[in-house]
Amino acid sequence: MKENIILSKTYDFALRIIEVYKFLSSEKKEYTLSKQILRSGTSIGANSEEAAGSISKKDFRAKFFIAYKEARETHYWIRLLRDSKFIDIDLANSLLKDIDEIMKILGAILKTVSPK
Repeated sequence: MKENIILSKTYDFALRIIEVYKFLSSEKKEYTLSKQILRSGTSIGANSEEAAGSISKKDFRAKFFIAYKEARETHYWIRLLRDSKFIDIDLANSLLKDIDEIMKILGAILKTVSPK
């Protein structure tokens, strides 16, 4: 079976976000922002998985649209954590590179299933 690139990338990204969450909550004692990024950063993959198992084109598009919105929100939290110096700039830039790639893929998927 062929690998689904968006499912692989969002799963790997979610694992990285979990590590960021663990660092923020245990090392920085930051609980509010850490929960926000954990929720949005892991939701991208969960919604992508739901889309992959959708029963209609409308459901498929709706789930990927939610995943895209969650990716944008996660992008915001990463920048906020970087600029408030909760996370290292190199880590932030690496995460931003990953989320930018995920957003591009999600955007391309949405363009292919957009209502005409």
